[in-house]
Amino acid sequence: MARIAPAALPSFTRELDAAADQSRQGSDLAPLRRFITQWAVYVHIQRQPRLAAEMRRWEDAAQSADATEARRAAAEIGRILDQAHAALSLPEQ
Repeated sequence: MARIAPAALPSFTRELDAAADQSRQGSDLAPLRRFITQWAVYVHIQRQPRLAAEMRRWEDAAQSADATEARRAAAEIGRILDQAHAALSLPEQ
């Protein structure tokens, strides 16, 4: 993570700690599985500069006040995430 997306390292660490705590408290590995899946997809996208840039553009567009543009952005973000899950052979969330 430190090499691929150093700016995301604090979030990664915070979320890992939270997932580990939730797993311990609930005696359930589901929070850790969700964490691993989420970050595996993130890393997959970030390792592809064009895809990462496309994702950032759609994330910015999702903040639009125009409802049509925001819906389109959400659909495109979903498409990118679905493709990343498929590429990593992960179940879609």
